[in-house]
Amino acid sequence: MRGCAAAGLAGLIDPRLAAAERRGGPPNILLLYADQHNAGVLQCAGHPDVRTPRLDRLSSEGVRFSRTYCQDGVCVPSRASMMTGQYCRTLGVLDNSSWGGGPTGFIPLAEYLQDKGYRTAAFGKRHLPRTLDIGFDRTCTILDPKNEKSDEYYWDWVEQRGQMEAFMRDWMGERGQGKGVPMASHVSDLEPENTMESYAARKTVEFLREMNRRKQPFFCWTSFLRPHQPYTPVKKYADTYDPAKIQLPPSLYEPKENLPPGMSRLRQNENTPWCLARAARDVNLYRLYIACYYALVTEVDRHVGDILDTLEREGMADNTIVVYTADHGDFVGAHGMIEKSAAAHNVYEDTLRVPLIVRYPGVRKDVSASDLIELIDLYPTLLDLAGIDHPQDYRLPGRSLSALLKHGQPLGRSFAVSENLAQVTVITERHKLGKWIVPQANGYGDMLFDRELDPYETHNFAGDPAYAEIEKDLRAQIDRWARRTHAGNT
Repeated sequence: MRGCAAAGLAGLIDPRLAAAERRGGPPNILLLYADQHNAGVLQCAGHPDVRTPRLDRLSSEGVRFSRTYCQDGVCVPSRASMMTGQYCRTLGVLDNSSWGGGPTGFIPLAEYLQDKGYRTAAFGKRHLPRTLDIGFDRTCTILDPKNEKSDEYYWDWVEQRGQMEAFMRDWMGERGQGKGVPMASHVSDLEPENTMESYAARKTVEFLREMNRRKQPFFCWTSFLRPHQPYTPVKKYADTYDPAKIQLPPSLYEPKENLPPGMSRLRQNENTPWCLARAARDVNLYRLYIACYYALVTEVDRHVGDILDTLEREGMADNTIVVYTADHGDFVGAHGMIEKSAAAHNVYEDTLRVPLIVRYPGVRKDVSASDLIELIDLYPTLLDLAGIDHPQDYRLPGRSLSALLKHGQPLGRSFAVSENLAQVTVITERHKLGKWIVPQANGYGDMLFDRELDPYETHNFAGDPAYAEIEKDLRAQIDRWARRTHAGNT
């Protein structure tokens, strides 16, 4: 066995802010993070089926940003971008193959806060390039111990609790073409207290209690694997959703010919786990997947609540910046798709838009903001809220949300950008253009959506004469962004 180491209006005084000021010292930072959480799958975002009471409460106590976009719709580059405050092309990290190595010369947020006197920790799935996976005083991981060096490992922990076989049944649910289970979806045999999410939350609670005794400011990144596949909720949460009663997405049966070639091919797949052709004939396969996804969101919600309750009980809530967000989204059946199909596109709202909620004394309460936000904005925002100077000679292209959070001052961003190896996308208040970096099969062209007229993104207006000026402007915006954004190891 491996060794284990132990906001009211501007000008009004928020009583929580006064309490925080009486405590003195810099605020704590708690970053609660989900993997593959579709921004629309929140009750406070108006979802008709999903139940997220603790995230809804967190939203009522702070600001929820309804239009937050990740820099790349896949895990490693999105996480690397957020943690360094840099665009993916600047890092030279555009897909998950960068997990094994990584760029140099950048300042990860954890390392910078550690240098400023913070005790730093990461519990759950980090999934960062190794050169950027630095600056943590304490770690535990839920990933395979062979792949992510850490102080402690979930795989050891669950084996000690006698449930390794049940865990491996879940873990292998999506592994390999022709293997696994249909749609990587089934009800887990794990006990609720033995899931990866429970483990990450438990380690976080222990850390919070320790930090309250030490009286040292902390940065804690709690990174849940879920609702990422395999979609294997335990019975406690699976029983919350009846697959027969959930509402199906309006674009579930969008013709596969509409989609980019890589996604169209997946829609024709008969083999497990991603047997979308079979699901098109048997809607119950879609229903089970979607219900399992919702159940995993609800489990994450429960553990977020446990962590926030600990902050309250330990008397640290008034001096802790709390952020909830995710690295990217999931189709959840939209366009007839499953998970994120990252290699095939980087354009759809379902995978690029992520939840973002921020709570802290002095921040406005129960506000939904529709400004265009990028995940790289978190780095300067957290430093500004904590009263910490930005690193010298380290350009941060993101924008601080501090004035928007505190006073409602508009951010003023006219467009957001997300990019992977295949496609770069520019997003404005109404329109979105996905420009292919890699030419697609059969001459499949760029993708232009009008989200006001077509909120489900099923009609491509690229090449439509009525949208010629809009398309020209969007292409110019991509070109301007590319000229001012340094490309690193790409």
